[in-house]
Amino acid sequence: MSLQVRIHKKLGEFLLDVDFETDEAGPEVLGLLGASGCGKSFTLKCIAGIERPDRGYIALDGVTLFDSEKKIDLPPQKRRVGYLFQSYALFPNMTVEQNILCGLAREKNPEVKKAELGRILSMMQLEGLESRRPCQLSGGQAQRAALARILVNKPRLLMLDEPFSALDSHLREKLQFRVKEILKEFGHTALVVTHSRDEACRLCRRVAVMDKGRLLTVKDTKELFADPESVCAARLTGCKNIAPARRTGEYEVEVPDWGIRLQTAQPVREGVRAVGVRAHHFAAGTERNRAAVECLREMEEPFERIVEFRWKNQPAHTPALWWREAKDRGSPRFPDALGVEPADVLLLYE
Repeated sequence: MSLQVRIHKKLGEFLLDVDFETDEAGPEVLGLLGASGCGKSFTLKCIAGIERPDRGYIALDGVTLFDSEKKIDLPPQKRRVGYLFQSYALFPNMTVEQNILCGLAREKNPEVKKAELGRILSMMQLEGLESRRPCQLSGGQAQRAALARILVNKPRLLMLDEPFSALDSHLREKLQFRVKEILKEFGHTALVVTHSRDEACRLCRRVAVMDKGRLLTVKDTKELFADPESVCAARLTGCKNIAPARRTGEYEVEVPDWGIRLQTAQPVREGVRAVGVRAHHFAAGTERNRAAVECLREMEEPFERIVEFRWKNQPAHTPALWWREAKDRGSPRFPDALGVEPADVLLLYE
């Protein structure tokens, strides 16, 4: 079971140019991670058949959905693709039951319809809500109802477009557990569009990073966070401290904006553009890559403190850095120096 996507689309000054495929060994959840306007949602619309690429190829489980050279362009209803929009797109004048039954429009046997409706209501934990209209549902209930309408049609591919963007933070985290279970139960490939690193990390085995219509990289999620490779990917995965760098040795870079040189665990290739250090990787007790610092200001969170600091030799016009420290591990006094392990220095090439 696999999805292959190679498409190009010109929209004014914007060019979408993506090329990726999902794992042929079995179903997977692949994330499309990128900032707003980078082309994530438009890519889903091309796969679903809502938008038409200028040229390219899209195939699902060996069936060609779109091929510009062979003039193949299957209509959306024949693609067997389930697409959950950001707004969920429930019909406001229909009940939950009626919305779900829209996904069974082609099934003529009333007994089969009844059985499938019961199955999906149970699976999505919607029992007792059958007669409610969308305006009477909570955000989480509306999301599950929209998913039920999609899944009852038994698609071969499920695509979720920013599935938690309309929910508050508490409900968002709670529902991510349930959606992860649903994706596992689904048993086919799924694409999840998000701009949230947390959602990508929690839901996706692999992540494709997009920027300005291009696909920068596709990596296992843990590998992406450990080695994002590009400035864009480092930012999207939450790295707060990024600065231009140049190679000064096989395992050394100079960072002019920080006024320091850093030893690295990875060999530094020609063409290194920048380095990144995640805020929680600085440590007062680390001796490697250690230099004097001065504290600018602090901000407390429930279990951590965020410290804005500068290196002693840092040029005055350059941005300050962030250090995150767990409250139960830190001391009330800000240290005179901080260090970072070479393995925690991210080398960025694009």
